[in-house]
Amino acid sequence: MSWRLKLKFWGVRGSIPTPVSQNLGYGGNTPCLEVRLPNDELFIFDAGTGIRELGIALKNNPADAERDIHLFLTHYHWDHIQGLPFFGPLFNPKVAMTFYSTCYACALRESLAGQMTDPYFPVNFDAVAANKQFINKGPMPVTLGDLTVRPFPLHHPQGAGGYRIESGGASIVYATDREHGHTKLDAVLREYAQDADILIHDAQYTPEEFQRFTGYGHSTWEEAVNVARECNVKQLILFHHDPNHDDQMISRIVEQARAHFPNTEAARESDVLAV
Repeated sequence: MSWRLKLKFWGVRGSIPTPVSQNLGYGGNTPCLEVRLPNDELFIFDAGTGIRELGIALKNNPADAERDIHLFLTHYHWDHIQGLPFFGPLFNPKVAMTFYSTCYACALRESLAGQMTDPYFPVNFDAVAANKQFINKGPMPVTLGDLTVRPFPLHHPQGAGGYRIESGGASIVYATDREHGHTKLDAVLREYAQDADILIHDAQYTPEEFQRFTGYGHSTWEEAVNVARECNVKQLILFHHDPNHDDQMISRIVEQARAHFPNTEAARESDVLAV
């Protein structure tokens, strides 16, 4: 097989789902990524509303219907966990789910359980059928078969982590929910993004919008381009689209970014990339 990592986007929107017609070209679901290896092993990153459709796809594929789930979370703001209560495998007694997090955000199990308690959700997190494990690896890498996931801290309110995902010499760097301007953490990101095949980078704001939203924890296409150029990245994917940016706006942002880094795309739901 000619690829080593395959990536599919199930949710690409930031902050809140936007299922409105003018946003559906790129997608209105909040963050969720699927990563597969050539042996078909499956790994999921973030549990925004996009994870619901992923769960349906897994259920409808006999090879995936009862597979164990490895879910890596960047942090626990609602747009990154709000799809979990609607993820079908969570309720399947034949599925084991392992949740991974880093030391860069708050407690793992308690944070997920908190959104499924009275009066917010009718089914308690402890009552769901899937076998659950919770692993907070801190800054240590996780190796699962041929996949290695290396966490690193990001500058974001209440903490967040990014991941460098590696297998067979290929690498994807997932750096959503990151605000630039923190000297130490800006350098950390560049260390982990070095020579990545794909960099998925927060680009919620335009440079003009960023002036108004400094401190909200998000970045710009301009900063994403800077990281990609400085780190010898092969392909840049702009991610965590602002809920107020419609398809036309995102396409304009992509064109602006391509003027500085030609191999730039905006993350689009259902798109598949392989390296």
